[in-house]
Amino acid sequence: MSPILRNTLAVIAGLVVGSVVNMTIITVGAMVIPPPDGIDMADMEKFAENLKLLKPANFIAPWLAHALGTLVGALVAVKVAASHKMKFALGISVFFLIGGIMMVSMFGGPVWFAVLDLIGAYLPMGLLGGLMGGAKRPQPA
Repeated sequence: MSPILRNTLAVIAGLVVGSVVNMTIITVGAMVIPPPDGIDMADMEKFAENLKLLKPANFIAPWLAHALGTLVGALVAVKVAASHKMKFALGISVFFLIGGIMMVSMFGGPVWFAVLDLIGAYLPMGLLGGLMGGAKRPQPA
C-alpha cells in the first residue's frame, strides 16, 4: 500500500475510532452518573443553560470521553501511519482540541472544566497516544 494512502487512512481511522470512543463514553457516562432530575442534556436549545445546573461529578464522563477519545484516536493513527507518526498523533489531538474549543465557545460551561478540558484532555493525550504507539518524541525546533 502506498505511504500516502496509508497515511490518509491513518487520519480517517484515528478520527473515526476516537469519535466512537468519545461518544460511547459520553453515552455510558450519562447512564452511570445521570444529570440531576429535570435536566435533558439532549435538548440543544437549553444545553448551555443545563450545563450550569450540573454537578462536578457530571463532568467526569465528558472529560474522560475527550481525553480517551483523543488518546485512542492518536494511538490508532500512529499504528496505521506509514511515516511521520507523531505528527499524525498530534494532528488528531489538534482536531479534537478544535472541537473542544468550539464547544466551549458555543455553550460555555464552568470555567474550571473548560480549562481542565482544553489543557489536559487533548494535546497531552495526543502526545501520550503517539508515544504509546511507538512514535518518536517530537524534537524542539
